[in-house]
Parts: sequence; C-alpha cells; structure tokens
Amino acid sequence: MWTVVYMANTREDAQHIEKILVKEGFLVKVKPISKNNDQGTCEILVPRSEVEEVHTILLQQGL
Repeated sequence: MWTVVYMANTREDAQHIEKILVKEGFLVKVKPISKNNDQGTCEILVPRSEVEEVHTILLQQGL
C-alpha cells in the first residue's frame, strides 16, 4: 500500500523531492491533486514499509 509522506506546493518541488528519494533507493509516486498540474499541489507517496526511512531522509534534507 502506498502512503503519502509529503505534500509539495508545486510540481517542480515534487520532482525535486522525487529525485532525492529515488537517488536514495526508494520507490516513489507523485500524484497531482489539483487541476493545474504544472503549478499545483502534489502528493509524494512511498510504500508503507518505507515511510519511517523516508521521513528520516526528508528531515536530513531540511524538508
């Protein structure tokens, strides 16, 4: 099951976070939740089993 670990304000921010997490070896999905996909809010999702590790990485990155 996929779990939301971060809400990015823009698609650009979501892609930046996705890059960080993929580089660390995590599976990541980015799901736009607004109609304006280029500038809208996106959810960052990871498998439930990886949530704690991902939160640690996000905190280390200052996110």
